[in-house]
Amino acid sequence: MTGEPTDTTLEEGPGPEDPAPEVDPLAQLTAERDEYLADMQRLAAEFENYRKRAVRDQERVVAHANERLVRELLPVLDDLNRALEAAERHEEAALVEGVKLVEQSLRNTLTREGLVEIETEGLFDPHVHEALLAQPVDGAEPGSVLEVVQRGYRLGDKVVRPARVIVAAEAEEA
Repeated sequence: MTGEPTDTTLEEGPGPEDPAPEVDPLAQLTAERDEYLADMQRLAAEFENYRKRAVRDQERVVAHANERLVRELLPVLDDLNRALEAAERHEEAALVEGVKLVEQSLRNTLTREGLVEIETEGLFDPHVHEALLAQPVDGAEPGSVLEVVQRGYRLGDKVVRPARVIVAAEAEEA
């Protein structure tokens, strides 16, 4: 041994020969910004792809529903063609019977699809009826439906077309 004291303590941090690389805060923030921007661009692209896929799926569902309804209505079209053929042969009884069959066939098809006729008996209901006229009638309760001008229908809970009705008004006193 030479008599020089040996230092056995560990130095913390870099020594004078090994300086720490200085980090430029601006460069670090720029790199973080670029990373966040790339993440946002990927997310935007994924969302756009999702949106396009959802639109395609919706179009496919609508096309399938339309196809099913058209398939259900084809027999009605056949019945109507038979009724028209009977009309060309001047068979009035067959024509009337044919038109009745077409109407019944169409009504049954639409009922299977969930169409329900709106009830028009009783009092006027503005949620499902459309009053075309209010006229005074002796003996009729004011607000009651007198006549149905056009039938109304609902599909599930939604009113597809309100029933167009004539409503009783209070009788005018002379």
